[in-house]
Amino acid sequence: MSTNGSTEQNPIRPFPPGFHWGTATASYQIEGATTADGRGPSIWDTFCRVPGAVWNGDTGDVACDHYHRMEEDLDLLAELGVATYRFSVAWPRVQPTGSGPANQAGLDFYRRLVDGLRDRNIEPTLTLYHWDLPQPLEDQGGWCVRETAERFVDYVDIVARAIGENVERWITLNEPWCSSWAGYGAGRQAPGVTDIGKAAAANHHLLLAHGMALPILRAAVPDAKVGITLNLGDFQPGSQHELDVAAARRADGNLNRLFLEPIFHGRYPEDMLEHYEPYQPGFSVIREGDVELISQPLDFLGVNYYFPSTVVDASRAAEARVAGYFVPSGEQFPDLRVRSLETPGRDKTAMDWEIEASGLTSLLVRIRDEYTTLPIYITENGAAFDDYVDPNGHVLDHNRVAYLQEHISAVHDAIDAGVDVQGYFVWSLLDNFEWAYGYSRRFGIVWVDFPTGARLKKASFEWYRETIRSNSVEYATSVGSV
Repeated sequence: MSTNGSTEQNPIRPFPPGFHWGTATASYQIEGATTADGRGPSIWDTFCRVPGAVWNGDTGDVACDHYHRMEEDLDLLAELGVATYRFSVAWPRVQPTGSGPANQAGLDFYRRLVDGLRDRNIEPTLTLYHWDLPQPLEDQGGWCVRETAERFVDYVDIVARAIGENVERWITLNEPWCSSWAGYGAGRQAPGVTDIGKAAAANHHLLLAHGMALPILRAAVPDAKVGITLNLGDFQPGSQHELDVAAARRADGNLNRLFLEPIFHGRYPEDMLEHYEPYQPGFSVIREGDVELISQPLDFLGVNYYFPSTVVDASRAAEARVAGYFVPSGEQFPDLRVRSLETPGRDKTAMDWEIEASGLTSLLVRIRDEYTTLPIYITENGAAFDDYVDPNGHVLDHNRVAYLQEHISAVHDAIDAGVDVQGYFVWSLLDNFEWAYGYSRRFGIVWVDFPTGARLKKASFEWYRETIRSNSVEYATSVGSV
């Protein structure tokens, strides 16, 4: 498929001048060096050592060894031609116990990273928290207690004052839903707790930490552009039956509205507060003035999107099967009484996530219509596939190219609809430690041979480089359509 011309079937779609093309990583997933230069343990270091918690017993001890191969990875970014690179700072590398004085060696690492980006004319986009909470803070209650939000503020102040003069765009939290609901509710991510009441309390304290950090960031970096990244979804009911419509509303409340409404409307959704009232401590941890802190003005919103969601009420799983859907066993949160459906004939990634980019367009338009007209950055979007190096030494990941083309085209659709999308970050630069999946899932546009650390550019790297160079994408219909 050519990107050098236009055909009636595949017209070239230019993006606005100055559109920010980027790629993204996270500290624990790529850095390794988990005991080097004074770094303390994180909840993920602990979780990886729980038998059965992570595929194959994998850990992030070495990961991509980015800590020692930073210059090589920065050169890859320069070759890719990105305008910006999104990375995260590891809290336990800066504050080994989550409190107290800074670890200078940790700060120096991130200072070298920022300087290396600037030397290559790449703008840093810094995420302050991407899930690696210092283990000593978890031992004291983690995100279930208010004190962790207070410690986060101290950490933010240290990072901002140390490297803030060279960083303009800041993200306070990455996907607080995963930290709260996947970490404390479902237990499938660190710290591996299964308690709905604690998950709800963590939901609030994470948002409180975000709100408390905003004035600290702006005091230390007056020109800072500050936002938060949320993983959001487009939920559709499997039928128009009232129970299925209500199930989609509950799922939307848990993933989307429990975060968007306090941030942009200054209130938690009443139906969700009522739903979680029986679970303690839950949202009883909210204090006067908290929501005002959470809803302070932002400069942008980061959106992570990967797949669509079709759901039914748990009581209607049999009817969904009759209608032709595949209904996977189990419910992520039994209190929600929601079952996810798989659409027959729709393509999936190696994560078993369905591919349908139109949900991204719908989500972005909804955010604009219901929540905010702030600039939006797609801070993560990508796909895991079963990549391999062929006998000629190439990784021909054409399925990833198709996925990216479809989703970047969906971003263009949102821009055409008037949504102020200003940037797009591919997840991820490198194959890396994919959390509970260990090294069994590859999201990178660069292949990593984990035994040796060797990097190999995939076909998707070359395709994305050309997309960036041309500041355009060919029109794409959904590769997952039925």
